[in-house]
Amino acid sequence: PVFLADVKGDLAGISKPGTANERITSRLAGVGREFHPASFPAEFFSLTGEHGAQLRATVSSFGPILLGKVLDLTDTQQSVLAMVFQYCDDKHLPLLDFKDLRDVLQYLSGEGKAELKQYGGMSSATVGVLVRKMVELEQQGAGRFFGEPELDIHDLLRVVDGRGAVNILSLADVQDKPRLWSTFLMWLLGQFYYRMPEVGDPDKPKLVFFFDEAHLLFEDSSSALVEHIEQIARLIRSKGIGVFFITQTPKDVNENVLAQLGNRIQHAVRAFTPKDAKNLKATASTFPTSEHFAIDKVLTTMGIGEALISVLDPRGVPTAVAVGQILPPSSSMSAIDVNEYAAVIEVSPLTRKYEEAIDRESAKEILARKLEASAKEEEEEREQKPGRVTFGPPVTFDAPRSRERSTETYSRPAPRRRQEKGIVEEVLGSAAAKQAGKQIVRELFGLLKWR
Repeated sequence: PVFLADVKGDLAGISKPGTANERITSRLAGVGREFHPASFPAEFFSLTGEHGAQLRATVSSFGPILLGKVLDLTDTQQSVLAMVFQYCDDKHLPLLDFKDLRDVLQYLSGEGKAELKQYGGMSSATVGVLVRKMVELEQQGAGRFFGEPELDIHDLLRVVDGRGAVNILSLADVQDKPRLWSTFLMWLLGQFYYRMPEVGDPDKPKLVFFFDEAHLLFEDSSSALVEHIEQIARLIRSKGIGVFFITQTPKDVNENVLAQLGNRIQHAVRAFTPKDAKNLKATASTFPTSEHFAIDKVLTTMGIGEALISVLDPRGVPTAVAVGQILPPSSSMSAIDVNEYAAVIEVSPLTRKYEEAIDRESAKEILARKLEASAKEEEEEREQKPGRVTFGPPVTFDAPRSRERSTETYSRPAPRRRQEKGIVEEVLGSAAAKQAGKQIVRELFGLLKWR
């Protein structure tokens, strides 16, 4: 089984038999071969669900480093994102999709701001930038990629009628989002690294992973991401996974990562400008020295279907450089139309498995319940302890002495009214009473506002 990315759409032709022409026939005749058309078992995947089974990954499994690469965050913004991920891990808040992450950011910048003190805190401006970048990515259709059901990597190890499945990630609909799909490929490679068991050094890998347009992964990458890639490239072979980085020149790949790659297949390099000549010299210097070839000259004179090859021998030593002939594929080398896509997708069991999105309880629902419970508790406390207002001692009145007297208008004696006024002034005039009065007003207005 193999996994590869189809950026231009022409690799999908591997699912149908090819047709011979004069150029293919002559190439095969040169090495004593004949053309036999054949198709291969193919599975189509898509980040948007347009041209294959919908690929999804949870925000939690993607992690802050890879997500920061997709969102094009600065180091400061990425550190804030890492802090939010750590908070969610500590509080058992699953981050499954962008709705969960957005709600957590809004909560921590509002009601839950105090909970971040032990983590260092974050500014509202940084939160605003993160949310805007997430919205921008969602508007481009990439929001569908984050969620469940998450891809099960074992589905990529299928063998059909004795032949490994060719798993093709169709990128024709997201060609203009290289950060997204290149980072997804790194996430997928990381899943194999962390989840597959150790198998030592097998004779044949369980899966071969082709990382096309590899330069996109290393452009503007943080040191943490490059270190992560280097670690995987160095150790993933023991998991039974083979990895090929595909790019124009070795300079496109980080030096530490390049040092971990033992097999080299280099097609012709053309040098038309001084910059091309410099790249040619750098490419030639990465090959073992040869007694039979002037590598820099051979690289410019090779034709279609020829490649300079060096691999590791059983002892782990690079073999001598040789010029090899690459056989033309027996399948089609052109893109397929919509109907042919649909025919392959319709019979795929993986399309049905990943078609429907799952929205289980996650951080969004947990935070909503927490806020609701907090609001209810606050309301109950206010109802149980309403504000109390005291206006002074009660005023008593003498009972009427006779029926005639009771019909007359009654007014309190002036001295007594002055005495009561003095008591009220004395009570309300104290500093403690003034403070109590302010608290009463706040509680009353707060209660009315809450209701």
